[in-house]
Amino acid sequence: MNKATRKAVIAGNWKMNNNRPQTKALIAELLAGLKTSAVDVIVGVPFTNLETALQAAAGTPVKVSAQNVHFAESGAYTGEISAAQLKELGVPYAIIGHSERRQYFGETDQTVNLRTKAALSAGIIPIVCVGEYLQERQDDITGEVLSRQLKLGLKGLTADEVAGLIIAYEPVWAIGTGETATAEQAQEACKLIRDVIVGLHGKATADSVVIQYGGSMNAKNARELLSKPDVDGGLIGGASLKSADFLSIINDANDLY
Repeated sequence: MNKATRKAVIAGNWKMNNNRPQTKALIAELLAGLKTSAVDVIVGVPFTNLETALQAAAGTPVKVSAQNVHFAESGAYTGEISAAQLKELGVPYAIIGHSERRQYFGETDQTVNLRTKAALSAGIIPIVCVGEYLQERQDDITGEVLSRQLKLGLKGLTADEVAGLIIAYEPVWAIGTGETATAEQAQEACKLIRDVIVGLHGKATADSVVIQYGGSMNAKNARELLSKPDVDGGLIGGASLKSADFLSIINDANDLY
């Protein structure tokens, strides 16, 4: 696979962290240290910080993502936010199907599919997360799990829609645990994902899809992970909350692309 056909995307997932002043300050720190770069930089902030983040990043290389989006246009879905509401704010990205959403909030491959379609219909780029549990890796069914998640999560999408997605491979056993897949394991899984896309929509589509690695990527291991041919960036958790660490990862990606 030729990395030159895809752009690196480094996205931070802040999860349930930072208030509005902290959001403004962290984005300012990122912008102060950000070099001119071909790497796309995204920050995924809590819903309460979206407007602040959009204002702080307006006209800059830093883009803003929501951490979730609902599949209905409106209705009796207390606590949820629709794609239309995100679009009204000007949010360009939405993380969908993160393992924490699957694990704690009942997200399924089917609801990932619905949310992905809703985001695309509103002109929002989905960052679709897939990944296996530790027991599934130990049982040697990682390939089957990723294939199922992709085939169901992307069901009904056109080749052009899939080509414009970002897919984040997040081994559940490596999220928030301090454990990290080896560069070889990350490459193997991202290659499996790309091969599934080849089967669904052909090689040209698969070559266009950005596939990130998530799962405790940090300033120390990012360069090795990002050097792999099918790893096109990272969905960064804890390290994205520290501007120096996040900038280090961005710079590593910039050096490799």
